[in-house]
Amino acid sequence: MSFEVRMKCRELLADVLRIGQLAEGCGDPDDMAAQLEQAIHEELRGSDIKYKNRIRSRLSNLRDPKNPQLRERFLRGLVTPKQLATMSPEEMASDDLKQMRQKFVQESINQAQLAKVQGTKTDQFKCDRCHKRNCIQLHTQDGDEPMVTFVMCDECGNRWKN
Repeated sequence: MSFEVRMKCRELLADVLRIGQLAEGCGDPDDMAAQLEQAIHEELRGSDIKYKNRIRSRLSNLRDPKNPQLRERFLRGLVTPKQLATMSPEEMASDDLKQMRQKFVQESINQAQLAKVQGTKTDQFKCDRCHKRNCIQLHTQDGDEPMVTFVMCDECGNRWKN
């Protein structure tokens, strides 16, 4: 990596860190940018393409107006340059985006569970976990065994045998 490219990356990072008002107790944007660039350079020393992509990713996430918390946490020292240099996109995401992703994951899990259950919707049972009455009931009977009722909460995915 050429010295000129590294200095330009430090300059771009410092510019992004200066966006908005700096709160009390924040580090110097130039110094923080140099530390971040150095951490990225040390990790990706052998690959110019990966280095530039990592710099672009950090610039984009630090510049994101929907995620000012990342920039502030970094400037306050709550996130170290080494940590920010190695964070995944999921780790850098705003709290709102993290919650939205978690919601989508939970919905996907519930839909996958529902796909396996062919039962009848009922409000006769109350879930012990979420205390809602939105359940799916499934009866099974095998040979001379007594009938067993399985219940799955349609809200949280909790399953139990009744």
